[in-house]
Amino acid sequence: MRRRAFALAGLLPAVILAACAADPRELVGQPPRVVFFEVDSVDLDEPAQAVLADAARLARRHPQVPVQVRGYAGPAGGAAFNRELSQRRAQQVADELIKRGVAASRIQVVGRGPVPFDSVPIESRRVEVIIGYP
Repeated sequence: MRRRAFALAGLLPAVILAACAADPRELVGQPPRVVFFEVDSVDLDEPAQAVLADAARLARRHPQVPVQVRGYAGPAGGAAFNRELSQRRAQQVADELIKRGVAASRIQVVGRGPVPFDSVPIESRRVEVIIGYP
């Protein structure tokens, strides 16, 4: 009996290492994955789908780290409307990540609302996917 327990104990580190995902250092310095939206829209177009496929692949490689989905909206249309729109955009992205195999329990959805805008309007109509946020 002792001999079998020792043999199993010797396998344990190998099993643990095999079960581990990719090296978490891969996430250091990773920029957020960004999805852009049309005015007053929560629809995910083809470029957004490609970004989310990449984000989901990375998140699945690191199942131990949290994922934050931050939605933003432009300043036009009023603060209350844009807070709700940014939340809906973030939830739409989170739902797509879940469909692509990321556990819902790992995802924090945040609607940031309207963003003061200085340059290109589309930059404010976005959702950021941050994998391994602090």
